[in-house]
Amino acid sequence: MGKFVRAAFKADIPEGEGKAIALGDREIALFNLGGEFFALDNVCPHRGGSLGSGAVDGEIVICPLHGWEFNIKTGRMSMADGVDSYQVRIDGERILVKI
Repeated sequence: MGKFVRAAFKADIPEGEGKAIALGDREIALFNLGGEFFALDNVCPHRGGSLGSGAVDGEIVICPLHGWEFNIKTGRMSMADGVDSYQVRIDGERILVKI
């Protein structure tokens, strides 16, 4: 099932950027694409790079270690299955993520 938990405030994630957030025992990468927020697993399955620290190019985040590319909206990539994505809800200025 899962529940929504507060992950950050909208002001914490500048437009066109990502940020790594610890939610319990999980690391989540939050992204702001034009005021719409998305959440993915933060850890790249290749070598553990932080996707929240990766460069954002449109709807793609690029792992800072080896350049693997993931769709921010879906977590998918062309070379493999990708990473999990999480449902995001906005409550005023708070970003909530369902875990």
